[in-house]
Amino acid sequence: MNVQDFTSFHQISRQSGVLLSFSGDVSENVLFSLGEVLKRRMVEGDTDASVAKRVFSIFVEQAQNIIRYSADKVSSPDAKPRVVSNGMLVVGMENDRFFVACGNEVPRDQVEPLRDRLSRIAGMSPEELKAYYREKIRQPADEGSLGGSIGLIEIARRSTAPVEFDFREVGRERSFFCLKAYI
Repeated sequence: MNVQDFTSFHQISRQSGVLLSFSGDVSENVLFSLGEVLKRRMVEGDTDASVAKRVFSIFVEQAQNIIRYSADKVSSPDAKPRVVSNGMLVVGMENDRFFVACGNEVPRDQVEPLRDRLSRIAGMSPEELKAYYREKIRQPADEGSLGGSIGLIEIARRSTAPVEFDFREVGRERSFFCLKAYI
């Protein structure tokens, strides 16, 4: 990336309302540090406490999804498993509301099940999301899940509009997954 590209990226980010952006390897330590920066930005911006809490919660859920499910990851070989996964996180303002977006590569065979799950979640009312959350919390985690299988539901429940998502092929075996939530 040359200086012109970098300057253009900076200007586009500013024009797009980006407050915080990170692209690269994400770990629990990076998540903690970025979370501290985000909290500080919320306080300095005099953000309503309940809105700031929702923004922060969605940010954490999206970062954890990158850490757990990115196809581009490395694990530590020592006794304490540490995962570093590649992805992008962006927090900004658009039309007087916050947005939190993330992106990472996923294995191609996970695209359709993930698309189906997100389509279902995006089409639910707040009441339906609440009921679905209660249903899922009582069940064992989905096969292949590295969490409680409720992270995407949590994001949708805390959002003020249906989540937006898309996939783009990046090779024969992977697609780039993007998820955007509004608060």
